[in-house]
Amino acid sequence: MKKTILTLVAAAALHTASAQNSAVTNAILYQRQGTLDKARVEIDKAAMNDKTQAKAKTWYTRGEIYEGIVASPIYGKSLPVTEGTKTAFESYSKALSLDGKDGEYGKQAAAKLDGLYGLALNAGVESYNGKDFAKAMDSYRMAQQIRPQDTTAYLYAAYASEANQDFSTAKEMYGKLQGIGYKSPQLYGRLLQIARQEKDEAAAMKAVQDALVIYPTNKSFMLEELNMYLSAGRGKEALDKIDRAIAADPTNSNLYAVKGSILDQDKQPVQALEAYKKAVEVDPTNFDANFNLGIYNYNKAADLFTRASKMSLAEYQKSGKKFEADGKKYFQESLPYFEKALEVQPDDRATTSALQKAYLRVGRTADSQRMSTKLDAMK
Repeated sequence: MKKTILTLVAAAALHTASAQNSAVTNAILYQRQGTLDKARVEIDKAAMNDKTQAKAKTWYTRGEIYEGIVASPIYGKSLPVTEGTKTAFESYSKALSLDGKDGEYGKQAAAKLDGLYGLALNAGVESYNGKDFAKAMDSYRMAQQIRPQDTTAYLYAAYASEANQDFSTAKEMYGKLQGIGYKSPQLYGRLLQIARQEKDEAAAMKAVQDALVIYPTNKSFMLEELNMYLSAGRGKEALDKIDRAIAADPTNSNLYAVKGSILDQDKQPVQALEAYKKAVEVDPTNFDANFNLGIYNYNKAADLFTRASKMSLAEYQKSGKKFEADGKKYFQESLPYFEKALEVQPDDRATTSALQKAYLRVGRTADSQRMSTKLDAMK
């Protein structure tokens, strides 16, 4: 009797194992017939079973079936691309972990995982285009796991994070790109923009200076760094950077104008005058350079007239007239610059006011009155 029971138990166990294996077999048969919906049902059963879920063959087959569903114009409609790709990825990964990279199914799973990269990337793009940025990130991270040295998935993930206003993750992705040796001016440009959106001046400066280590002659980064120094009131430190920027972009009139302004503030009028003249030489329509050249001559003239007015009678009789004559010449020299500046910016009040006074000083009363009328109209 005891022997009969053991035989029955063994038979039952054999039947159970056979039933478990048949789910995998059925899944494979349905897969070969092209009925992937039925194959999916069978393989999901096997994946849930205590016995067959421990076999690499089960997971490898599941990966193939789900990958086939994603690629199918018929069955693909029943399963979101992201979900199908994720299931295929997890299944192949499980097969590889169970069988090892040298096992029969492990080898095949590794090859399949590499081929799955395109599916994962496309699933991410599809989610991104649908503005489901969180789901896009899941797909891009999956693609990164498949090919950790490929830059595309990191870039796309960074873009998706930025679109989702998730700047922390975007910076993480850009950091990973740098870690695998990716170099691009655009990467540093994006880091700069993120820093500005976060109002992090230190991070913005770091992004620019890191960029200049790799791209020392990049005009955009040079100007960005220069503007940061100027905004921070570090004009003297900016002079060397201006000269480097000018060397890289000698036809940029604004660089000469900015240099002149810094030299002006640093009480170096002769050098400032030279920089302003160079700016106008490069671009005769540079408003700032023309206005500042006008101001330079106007201030020289005003200083001479002020000095003459403070002279004693004896001093004035001796040299006062010469001071005023020299002053009038400077007023005269200021006019072409102010006139050009007003031509460039016709509604600039400061230029109009300066012209009104300079015209009056050189005896052009009608022109001075015309500027006065213009000023009244600006009120």
